[in-house]
Amino acid sequence: MRPGAPLRVTPTISIDPAELEESFVRADGPGGQHVNKTASAVQLRFDVRGSLSLPDVVRARLERLAGRRLGADGFITIVAREGRSQWRNRADARARLVALIAEAARPPARRVPTRTPRSSKLRRLDDKKRRGALKATRRASDE
Repeated sequence: MRPGAPLRVTPTISIDPAELEESFVRADGPGGQHVNKTASAVQLRFDVRGSLSLPDVVRARLERLAGRRLGADGFITIVAREGRSQWRNRADARARLVALIAEAARPPARRVPTRTPRSSKLRRLDDKKRRGALKATRRASDE
């Protein structure tokens, strides 16, 4: 992924790099002597509500899918800090954003209504008869 090239999500959807905000911060955790000198972690912000690249249907699905990554201001924030280099974390954050948008672009699978098989119904009724007969033998007779 070149920094200036648009992010290709699907054949019809691509994100303009101007819509992305990246900030680099220090990653937490172990890392040796160099850890406190470099800002290798990436915070990628994408304005879902203000994006001109997304169709309305995809935008609505993306807001539902984003969960806690979507702030009240309408920005999705993705933090990548696993890699040791800024370049790798940047690529990881962008790939995660593309994957999230691609999932939102895919229409949900339609549920195909099914019926209970006749054999299951007969098995259930047969079991009910058997249990009823067993309980009938436990009852005290009137004689």
